[in-house]
Amino acid sequence: MRSDGSALNLRRWWRSAGFAWAGVRQVYRSQANFRIEVWAGAVALALALALRVPLPPILLCCALVLSLELLNTAVEAVVDLASPEVHPLAKVAKDAAAAAVLVASIGAALVGLVVLGPALWQLF
Repeated sequence: MRSDGSALNLRRWWRSAGFAWAGVRQVYRSQANFRIEVWAGAVALALALALRVPLPPILLCCALVLSLELLNTAVEAVVDLASPEVHPLAKVAKDAAAAAVLVASIGAALVGLVVLGPALWQLF
C-alpha cells in the first residue's frame, strides 16, 4: 500500500490506529493466552493502584507481555501461511516467538513480586 503523505496527517493516524485496534480485537477474540494476560495485567494494575505502589514498572511489564503476545500471534499466522505443512524451521520460528512471551512473562512476574510483594506482605 502506498503512503498518502505526511506521518503527521491526523486522518492517516486514525486509520492506522483503527487497523491496530482491529488486530488487538482479533487476537483477544482468538487467543486464550492473550485474554489471560490482559486480565492478569488488569489485576496487577488494580493491585498496584490499591496498594499505592509505583505504576510504571507494572505498566511497562504489561505492555511488554501483551506486545510480545501480539507479535507471537503474528509470527504464527505468517509461518502458517508460508509453510502450511510441518517444517523444522517453522517450528523454530514459532517456538522462539513463544519463548519471547515466556521470558517476558517470567520477568513481569518477578517485577510484580518485587513491586507488589512487600506491600502485599504488610497486609498479612
